[in-house]
Amino acid sequence: MLGHLKSWAVRKVVDWLNQERGDYDEHLCDMDRLCYEIRPADVILVEGRSRVSDVIKLITQSPWTHSALYIGRLYDIEHPDLREAVQYFYDGDPDEQLIIEALLGQGTIVAPITKYRGDHLRICRPKGLSPADAQTLIAHTVKQLGSDYNIRQLLDLARFVFPYAVLPRRWRSSLFQHNAGQPTRTVCSSLIAEAFEAVDYPILPFLERDEHGAIRLIRRNWRLFTPKDFDYSPYFDIIKYPCLGVDNLTAYRQLPWSDASLIYNDGVVHGRQPPAKPALTTEKTSQKSRLGRLCGVFLPRHG
Repeated sequence: MLGHLKSWAVRKVVDWLNQERGDYDEHLCDMDRLCYEIRPADVILVEGRSRVSDVIKLITQSPWTHSALYIGRLYDIEHPDLREAVQYFYDGDPDEQLIIEALLGQGTIVAPITKYRGDHLRICRPKGLSPADAQTLIAHTVKQLGSDYNIRQLLDLARFVFPYAVLPRRWRSSLFQHNAGQPTRTVCSSLIAEAFEAVDYPILPFLERDEHGAIRLIRRNWRLFTPKDFDYSPYFDIIKYPCLGVDNLTAYRQLPWSDASLIYNDGVVHGRQPPAKPALTTEKTSQKSRLGRLCGVFLPRHG
C-alpha cells in the first residue's frame, strides 16, 4: 500500500514538473530546413517551456534545458541489430527522422524530431567526426533505450553547482559517491556526453601541461555535463536555421519589420514611442550633449 502511494505521489510531482506553459513566444526556427540539413550524431539543444525546464535554467544559468541526439531514419542505422532495437521502442513511420533523448517521467526514448516543431532549437555539430564514430555514438545511445531518468543525478548536479557558501557542507553533492553510478538511469546531457566519451571525442576536457610544456587532455566526468556545454564547446559547430534567413547580401534590409510597435522585457507589445524616461540632471545633460557632439563626428545624420 505504501509503495503504491509513493508511486502515485511521484507521478503527480513528475506531471506537475513536466507541465508546459500555455503561452510562449513563437521562435524563429525553420524546422523544415533543419530536418533537411541535420546529420546523424548531431546534438539538438532545446529551450524547454516546462517547470522542470525553468529549474534547469536556474541551475545551469542557460536557456538550453534539454539535449537530444539525432540518429537519422531507420535505414540510416547501418547495423541490423541496432535497427531492430530502435524498432522495438518505436513503431511509427519508418521514414520519420528520429532522435534519442532522456526525459523526466519517460526515461530514455526514441521520438520523431518534429515533436519540437515550434520550439527554440539549435544544432551542435561535432567537427570532423568520422562516419564510423557517428555510428558508434548512435549504437551507444540505442543501447540505453528503456533506461529510467535519473532524478537523483539531477538533484546532485543542482547541489554540485551551488557554492558551499550557499548550501551547508553536509548537503554537498553525492555525485561521485556509492549511489551515483546507476547504470540503468541517466539524464539527457549525460547520456550524450557518455556516448561521445566512448569514441574519445572531446566536449570540454581539462587541459594540463607537463614540465616540458606538452599538453595533456583530462576527461571530465560525463555526469557533470549540461546541455549548455555542447553550445560552449569549441569542438562543436553551432548551426541555426531561422525561418527568415539573411544568407544573401543585404537580405536583412528586406525583413518585414513593424514600424508601429516595440516589445520590452515585460513581453507586451507597445507603441513605437518608448516609455518616458526620467529627466537627466544638469551634469548628466551636459555629458550627454558632449557625447552627442562626439558621436556626430562619426555617425551620419538621419533626416
